[in-house]
Amino acid sequence: LAEALPAIGVALFGGHVADRVDRRSILLFTTVSLMVGAVLLLLSSLPGVHIPVMALYGVIALTGCARGFYGPANFALMAQIIPRNLYVNSSAWNSTFWHIAAVMGSTVGGLVTGFIGLTATYAIVIAQLIVAFVLFFSIKKRPVPPAEKAEGMLKSLGVGIGFVVRNKIVLGALLLDMLAVLFGGAVALLPMFADVVLNAGPQGLGVLRAAPGIGAFLMALWLAYKPPVKDAGQRLLLNVAAYSACMIVFALSANFYLSVIILALSGAFDNVSVVIRSTLLQLNTPDEMRGRVSAVNSIFINSSNEIGAFESGVAAKFLGLIPSVIFGGFISIISVLGVGANFKVLREADLDSELEPK
Repeated sequence: LAEALPAIGVALFGGHVADRVDRRSILLFTTVSLMVGAVLLLLSSLPGVHIPVMALYGVIALTGCARGFYGPANFALMAQIIPRNLYVNSSAWNSTFWHIAAVMGSTVGGLVTGFIGLTATYAIVIAQLIVAFVLFFSIKKRPVPPAEKAEGMLKSLGVGIGFVVRNKIVLGALLLDMLAVLFGGAVALLPMFADVVLNAGPQGLGVLRAAPGIGAFLMALWLAYKPPVKDAGQRLLLNVAAYSACMIVFALSANFYLSVIILALSGAFDNVSVVIRSTLLQLNTPDEMRGRVSAVNSIFINSSNEIGAFESGVAAKFLGLIPSVIFGGFISIISVLGVGANFKVLREADLDSELEPK
C-alpha cells in the first residue's frame, strides 16, 4: 500500500502533466526519482546505519509517486515514436519484455541478494537505472501535442475522465480488465494453495508464482509474430472469459503439475487481452489526451490489483479457500457477458482498418 496508494493518488495529475509537458523529460525525471530511492535504500543497508522503518516506507512512497508519473508519460510517448500500423506488434513486444522482467526480476534479485548481499544488489539496481536514463535520453524529443484550449488542471482532468466515460470502447475495455482482476484473480491466494491444497512447499510456491509469467511470455512471443488484429473485440472478451475459467479449474485442481499448466494458460490468455486492450487504448485516444486516459487506465489496473488481493482474502475467509476462487471466477465470467452485451462497439471492434497509417 505504501507504493500503490501514492501511485493511484498522483496518477490523474501525472496524466495531466504528460499531456502538457515533454514526455521524454518526465521519463528522465521519474528515472532519477527511482534512482534517488535506490540510493537511499542502499545507504540504509550499509553496516552500522539504522534507518527508521517509517523512513523506508517513505522511500517506497517516493517510488509510488514516480510510478504515477511514469506510466502516463510512457504510454503517451510510445504512441509518438511508433508508427500506427505497428501498435499491436509493439504492444506484444512491450508485454514480452515486461514479463521477462516480472519473471526474472524477483528470481534474480533473490539470488543476487543471497550471494553478494543487499548493498551490492542495490548498487546493481542503481546501475540499471543509469542505463535506463541513458536509453530514455537517446530518444529524440517529440513536440508536446497542442491542447484544444487553455484550461485549468481540474477542468483538464475532468475532460480526460469524461472522454473515458463517453468512449464505449475505452470504457468497456477498462471495465473488463478491472472486473476480471478484481474478482477473477487468485494470485494473492497462491501461498495458501501451495501449502493447504497442493502441499508444494516454498519451492512449489515459487514455481506457481512464475507459471503465469512464463505463459504470458510465450504468448507474447507468438503475438509479436501473429498479432490479434482480426475480430479483436470478440477475442478480448473470449480471452478474459478463458482466463476466468482457468481460475475456476485451478481452484478445483489438487494436482501440482495440472495447477502449474492452468496458471501458465491463464497468463497466456491474460496477455492476449493485455495486448488487445493496450492497442485499443492507443488507437481510440487522441494524442493530446493520451496521458490522462493512461492515468485513468492505471487507476483501474492498480486499484483492481490491490483491492482484488484484499477481496480474495476476505472472500476466502468467509466462503473458504476453494469456493471463494470458484465464486470469483464465475462473477468474472458474468462480468464478461455483461460488458459484451452492453458495449456492442467493443464487441465488434476490429483492428484491421484501424491500424492503417493516418
